[in-house]
Amino acid sequence: MVKADLVERVYERVGFTRQEAVEAVEILFDEIKAELARGNSVRIARFASFNLREKKARLARNPKTGEAMEIRSRRVLTFKPSKQLLDSTNQLMDGEHDS
Repeated sequence: MVKADLVERVYERVGFTRQEAVEAVEILFDEIKAELARGNSVRIARFASFNLREKKARLARNPKTGEAMEIRSRRVLTFKPSKQLLDSTNQLMDGEHDS
C-alpha cells in the first residue's frame, strides 16, 4: 500500500472529494512529522506509537575491510505496534493459513 491507496480509501469510505482526501492524509502525516520533530512521541490508540530515540556514537567495523570506523550519534525513529494491531494482523494471517 502506498499513500495514493490511503487517499483512495479515505475518498471511498468518508465521502470526501479526492482533493479533500489528499489533504486529510497529508495533514495527518504532517502532524505526525511535526510532533516528532518537536521531540515528542506520537501514540495512536489501538494502532501504534512512533518515537525518536537518540543513539550514541560508537565504534564499529566495516564488514568488508574490517577497518574500525566511528558511527556518529543520531536520532532513529522507532515504530511499536499496539497489542490490538498485532492481534488483528495475526488473526488475519491465521485466516489465510486456514484456507
